[in-house]
Amino acid sequence: MTSPNEFEGKPVVVTGGTGALGRSVVGGLLARGASVHIPVMHARELDGFPYADQVRCREGVDLRDEASCAAFYGSVPGALYGSIHLAGGFSMGPFTDTSLAEYQKLVDLNVTTCFLSCREALKRMSGEGRIVNVAAKPALVPTGGLVAYALTKAAVAGLTLALAEEAGPRGVWVNAVVPSIMNTPANVAAMPDADHSAWPTTDDVAATIGFLASPLNRVTRGALVPVYGRS
Repeated sequence: MTSPNEFEGKPVVVTGGTGALGRSVVGGLLARGASVHIPVMHARELDGFPYADQVRCREGVDLRDEASCAAFYGSVPGALYGSIHLAGGFSMGPFTDTSLAEYQKLVDLNVTTCFLSCREALKRMSGEGRIVNVAAKPALVPTGGLVAYALTKAAVAGLTLALAEEAGPRGVWVNAVVPSIMNTPANVAAMPDADHSAWPTTDDVAATIGFLASPLNRVTRGALVPVYGRS
């Protein structure tokens, strides 16, 4: 169950908020009264972003950089209520062809951004708070050709579980969703022969994220929530 104003102006950060999943998450939060703050690395990320005039965007933010990430979270006025971490990267290929540079890139995009965002968010939370990360199905279900990606998303899952125990006594619930492949234009174009109807939509995944981040989530913490649909 949701309420039209369940977030009641609460400040919520959404990293990766201009992406396909981000747009669904941001739209849902705005519809439920949240004050949404989005870090943006490049101005072009805002091209065609439908909520640009309804959210607070800070450009030039590199979530892989400690000082940049801290400065962004420090720019959010008042105590932070929620932080949803969608920023990340993907690659695939045989393990023996995976370069150290590609592995390190995924570590930075998936692990470092999540680590720093979680840390800075927790510093800004006073009392009740919600953190939602994004792991991935290959981190839990072995999948060939995705070793480096699965490894980094498994690190996100581990971070989520450990932080949930540390932050729980403060009243901050930390959880993660675990998507399979989502029904986005880019994924459909990359796999035109797949059964796209089996894939969860970004709105489907956003609905689960929205609940975990909301005040209606009174007891769920330390969860890795599958959002697989039929895929």
